[in-house]
Formats: sequence, C-alpha cells, structure tokens
Amino acid sequence: VQLVESGGGLVQPGASLRLSCAASGFTFSRYAMSWSRQAPGQERELVATITYVGGTTNYADSVKGRFTISRDNAKKTVYLQMNSLKSEDTAVYYCHSKLGLSTFWGQGTQVTVSS
Repeated sequence: VQLVESGGGLVQPGASLRLSCAASGFTFSRYAMSWSRQAPGQERELVATITYVGGTTNYADSVKGRFTISRDNAKKTVYLQMNSLKSEDTAVYYCHSKLGLSTFWGQGTQVTVSS
C-alpha cells in the first residue's frame, strides 16, 4: 500500500490550493479515504472523509464550507480542494485509509498560509 500526497506549498491568506493523494497497492475504489492535518505542537486533526463511492463526505467544523474532498476512482486519486485559506490551516496534510484492521498513511505535504 502506498499513498503519495502532493500539491502543498506556501500561499497567502485567502488563496486556494488543491492537494492530491495518489494511491496504489490496494483496490482504491472499495475504501473510504480521508485527509488529516497536524500543526506543530498540536494533535492530528481529521479534516475530511469521503466514502468509497464518493456519495458521502464529512468535514471538520473548522474547514466546512471552505474545503472539498473528492475522488477519482479511475485515477486512484483523492483530492482536497482548499479555498479561503487561513493562517490556522498551516499544517502537514496527510491522506489515509483504513484497510481492515490497519490504517495506512502517506508521508504528508506541507501547507503554509502566511502573508
């Protein structure tokens, strides 16, 4: 199982970014996918989850209305569209998925929101 995030970077407040997570090594279309983030000195926070068919999404209150999770099962990729970014969104963002009893994580991508 491999999850590889990309798309992070340094942006100004109010800007947008789209994160991608390319999956391999498992039947992507059969599993829910999630994004979490961790800021320095803080606990990891679950940001968004999407079901395996993409019909249901859930968001943390802190990002609701600004972030959108989506997936392309043909490309085995999950996305996180982040709009109206704030300084408090600065964190390392991870995609992950629970396969049976194990949860697999990507290596993370840094998002920094600063003027």
